Amino acid sequence: MPKVTLPQLPVSGLFAIIKPSGPTSMSVINDLKQLVGNSRLFVEADKLEKRGKGKIPTRGKRAREIVKIGQGGTLDPLADGVLVVGIGKGTKRLNEFLDCVKEYRTTALLGCETDTYDSEGSRVRVAPWRHVTREAVESALNKFRGEIHQAPPIFSALKMEGRPLYEYARKGIPLPRPIEKRKVTIHSLDILEWKGSDHQFRWPEKAFTSDEKKAMEKALEGVEENPIIRDELEPAVDDESPTSFVLSMKVSGGTYVRSIVHDLGHAVGSAAHVVTLTRSRQGRFALEPTADSEDKGCIPWDVFSRASESEGDVGEDGWTQWEREVIDGLEIIEGPRPQKTS
Repeated sequence: MPKVTLPQLPVSGLFAIIKPSGPTSMSVINDLKQLVGNSRLFVEADKLEKRGKGKIPTRGKRAREIVKIGQGGTLDPLADGVLVVGIGKGTKRLNEFLDCVKEYRTTALLGCETDTYDSEGSRVRVAPWRHVTREAVESALNKFRGEIHQAPPIFSALKMEGRPLYEYARKGIPLPRPIEKRKVTIHSLDILEWKGSDHQFRWPEKAFTSDEKKAMEKALEGVEENPIIRDELEPAVDDESPTSFVLSMKVSGGTYVRSIVHDLGHAVGSAAHVVTLTRSRQGRFALEPTADSEDKGCIPWDVFSRASESEGDVGEDGWTQWEREVIDGLEIIEGPRPQKTS
């Protein structure tokens, strides 16, 4: 096994992980902090010796003093894929990943829209979907390519006059003004796969009550004329699944992928929500790095989840398996890159 020579430690840097679907981005970072905060790769050896290895606090001044860690763009719990992590002075470079070009793959399910615009939410409205063809979707995609103005979901944490948007919708408080649209750029947007009804996806079981629908209508009164939220049911045909398809897209920072799918559902005379979402690229970090480029790969999350249970043995090079994986994928911001020598 090649040895790793380390002229100077600790280091600051950037690397990317493959976030799994399920946990929040914050919980992933907190789990990662337990490893990072106990590694001499990122923490001074004398501090580790003095403090001893153990559980790292995730909040407060003491947590920041042990090690600084952050991520360059939150992924929803449903989403998986590229999550850029900054350690130490690497955290000061994370802002560049908020505005960078990103790539996504997302699976849309027709016939139902939800409050969160994805399958984690509750059914707000169902609509006809059998009339929607691949050709109709292909044609509608033209409206979403290039520079567009996009409204975030009303059930979001964005604030209007100091109050989160979701609070207006849940409490039936009329919006004081239309939700401000954001200018974003959709560099590319294509159908990657047309699943039709050949899939296992289903609409969420939880649905809005009549009172919840009325509250949402009330919230929209100030910005829409006669907003009415009602179901338009189609006759059921055996156990047929609503149409689903996969989109691939390359977008600017600040783009709401869920809003694209939601608005696309309206554009084809139906409704739609996201059932899977993968960020395949964030700046130079990618799930599938391009050969002969400056692309950098991502570290699978199971490398860290296994290390959380047991860090394993230290190799001849002086590092555990997870540390070795990080060294291979690390972009040094401060301090020399660890060098492997024979």
